Amino acid sequence: VQLQAYGGGLVQAGDSLRLSCAASGLTFSSYAMAWFRQAPGLEREFVGYINWSGDSTNYADSVKGRFTVTRDNAKNTVYLQMNSLKPEDTAVYYCATGLTGKGGADYWGQGTLVTVSS
Repeated sequence: VQLQAYGGGLVQAGDSLRLSCAASGLTFSSYAMAWFRQAPGLEREFVGYINWSGDSTNYADSVKGRFTVTRDNAKNTVYLQMNSLKPEDTAVYYCATGLTGKGGADYWGQGTLVTVSS
């Protein structure tokens, strides 16, 4: 299983950014997907989740109403749309699947850095 996350970059507070995560080596449409992030000096934290069909999502309170997780099973890709970005959203963002609960997962992407300047 390979997960390739991309789309990070340097943006200003209030801007939007969309991350993508392309998956291979698995039957993508059978797997729930999630996004996590890790800020410098902090532990990795859950950001958002989407079920296999895309009709169920949930989010960390810190991003609820600003971030949206979607997926395109035909393209084996999951997305994280981030709006109204804040400096505290600065982190390396990871996609993951094979979710084990309690923030664990069997498979992780390599991460993409998002930096939000004030």
